[in-house]
Amino acid sequence: MDWPSLLSVHPVAGFQLAAFPFAALYRTLCSFGCLSVNARYVFLLVGGVILSFAAMGPYALLVLTPAFISAFLLPEAQPESVHKWAFLCQMSWQTLCHLWMHYSSPTHQDIQSSRLSISVSSLMLLTQRVTSLALDIHDGKLKRALGSREHGGPHEHPRNVLPLCSYLIFFPALLGGPLCSFATFEKQIRGSISPLASSPVKIFIPVAIRVLGLQGLRVFVQEWVSGQPDFATCSQIDCVCTMWSTALLFKLSYYSHWLLDESLIRTAGFGFQLGHEDTSFDRELSDMDIWTLETTNRMSVFTRTWNRSTSQWLKRLIFQHSPAQPFLMTFVFSAWWHGLYPGQIFGFLCWAVMVEADYRIPSYFSSVLKSRHASLLYRVVTWVQTQLLIAYIMVAIEMRSLSAVCLLCISYCSLFPLLNLSMHLWLVSGNR
Repeated sequence: MDWPSLLSVHPVAGFQLAAFPFAALYRTLCSFGCLSVNARYVFLLVGGVILSFAAMGPYALLVLTPAFISAFLLPEAQPESVHKWAFLCQMSWQTLCHLWMHYSSPTHQDIQSSRLSISVSSLMLLTQRVTSLALDIHDGKLKRALGSREHGGPHEHPRNVLPLCSYLIFFPALLGGPLCSFATFEKQIRGSISPLASSPVKIFIPVAIRVLGLQGLRVFVQEWVSGQPDFATCSQIDCVCTMWSTALLFKLSYYSHWLLDESLIRTAGFGFQLGHEDTSFDRELSDMDIWTLETTNRMSVFTRTWNRSTSQWLKRLIFQHSPAQPFLMTFVFSAWWHGLYPGQIFGFLCWAVMVEADYRIPSYFSSVLKSRHASLLYRVVTWVQTQLLIAYIMVAIEMRSLSAVCLLCISYCSLFPLLNLSMHLWLVSGNR
C-alpha cells in the first residue's frame, strides 16, 4: 500500500479537516448556552471569512464581495423579480470567474491557481445559496429576515442583514457540502442542542474510518489506472476498462468529499435538536446514498440521487421556471453552472438524452418481460449498461477538453450511449 498517497488529501479536504475543531467548538458553546442567537451568526460569519482567506488567499474577494452585496441588496429588491436579477448577476459573475480560471491557469499546478480553483468552486456553492435565498424571498418565505419592512422601519434593516450574511458564507458549508435552505439554517441557529446529543468525536471517528476506506480503494484503483493505456492508445475492450476505472476514481473522490462535507456540518450541530437527531436534516442536507448510486439500473434514479441537494436546487430553479423544454434546459444550465467546458457541454447533453431514454426503455421491457428469470437478467444487463453510461458521461465531464471528448467519442466506449440512443429513437418512432 502506498501510505503517502493514502494519507494525502485534496487541498479543499485539508481545509475542511482544519475547520472541524472550530465546528466542534461552536457546537459545544451552543449546547451549553454560551452563545446568543446573534453571537452564533457572528461566529459562523467570522469563521467563514477567516476560512475563505486561509483557503483562497486574495481570491476570497471573488466570493465574499458578491455574498455581502447579495445580503444587502436582496431584501430591498422587489419580490416579483428578485430571483431573476439574482440569477443573472450571480451567474454572470461566476461565468467571468470561470473564464478567468480557464485562461489564466489551465493546468492548476501552482498554489495561486489552486486557490483560484477553490474560490470558483466555493462561488458555485454561493450561487446555489444566493438563488435559493432569492426564490425564498419571491415565495414569501423570509418573513423573519424581512420583518424590518413590516414592523420596524428602515433603521432596523442592518440588524436583519446579519442572518443573511451568515447564511451565505457560514464556514461549515463554505467550501463544500449540501445546500441548506435559509429556513433550515434559521431553525438550526435559533434551536437548542442538548449536551447529551452525539458528541463531535462520535460523529468524526466513523466518518474518518469510511473516508480512509474510500481513500484506500481510490489508491488501489489509481495504481490500476496508471497501468492501463489512455484513450489515445487503447483499443476496443481496453478503452472500456480505462473508462470505467477512471470514472470509479472520480466517484470515489466525490464520495470522500461528500462524507467530509456532511460530517463537518453535523459536527457544527446542524441536524441535532433538543437531544435527538432531526430526520428532516437527512432528507434535505444529505448529498449521498452510495448504495443506491452503485446498485441502481436506472439513469433517472442515479440522476436524482447524485448530489441530491443540487438536483433539488436545479429542479426548483430551472425545471419549475422554464417555459419550454424544462428538462433539456435543466441540463444545459447545469453545464453552464459547471463552467461550459466542451467536455461538460457534451457530457450534460448526453446525460439528458440518456435520462430521457430511461423513461421509455424500462416501461417497454416491463410489458414484454413476464418471467422472473427474464426480469432478473434484464436488471443485471441494465445495471451494467447504466454503470457504463455513467462512466462515459463522468469521464467526458471531468476531462473537460475538446481533444479528450473527441478521443472518447471515437473509442469503443461510444457504443453504449449509441445503443441507448438507438433504442430510444426506435421506441419514439414506434409510438407515432
